[in-house]
Amino acid sequence: MSTPSKIWYLKRCDLFETLTLEEAEALERRAVMRRFTKGELIYAPGDPGESVLVVASGRVKIKGITPEGKEFIFAFIEEGELFGELALVDESPRSDFAEAVEPTELLAIPRQVLCQIVEARPNVAFSVTKLVGLRRRRIESRLRNILFRNNRQRVAGVLLELLESHGELIGKEWLIRLKLSHQEIAGLIGTTRETVTIVLGELQLDGLIRVRRRAITVMNRDGLKTEAAF
Repeated sequence: MSTPSKIWYLKRCDLFETLTLEEAEALERRAVMRRFTKGELIYAPGDPGESVLVVASGRVKIKGITPEGKEFIFAFIEEGELFGELALVDESPRSDFAEAVEPTELLAIPRQVLCQIVEARPNVAFSVTKLVGLRRRRIESRLRNILFRNNRQRVAGVLLELLESHGELIGKEWLIRLKLSHQEIAGLIGTTRETVTIVLGELQLDGLIRVRRRAITVMNRDGLKTEAAF
């Protein structure tokens, strides 16, 4: 089987699906395919924001590190998604970490090339604005979750958030398609792996969710909403 072209990867990204063939080819000529092993850093705070990146395969996490050395996860970026988009609106250095969660291939698009597309295509500019706003709202919601909720509410809240972005309705139940370890869930809500394990067990005993290895199914979405309320 032949390897898909860079254009194929670009067109999988919602942001670029409306580009003309000529525009896509212009991006392809300047885009560079980069490969990372599991756990390898893609960029770190202070690195120049010279490119915007598209996940061709694998998964990336965007994270920060507290002064105590604790990891806090802002987001997971899946195949076909774009990240590092702040390079389009701000020439400042990167302010967070991007790390490959598994073997990952990325398309790195130079900032200047994508800025030209954004200037010429208002619909692309609007999509970038929406993406920045959506991710900002998710981070603000996550911070409220950490500051004002107890551990049970935090876990319920992040499961509901994951339902919005990665949920699939199967019959009357919701499967969270993003498979996360208990440690990764803990990184999303600022608590410990042990606490996440205990709370997930409690929610399962209460009939709200079902946990099978890394697969979480929400059996009672309204009940989970009640648990997350504050």
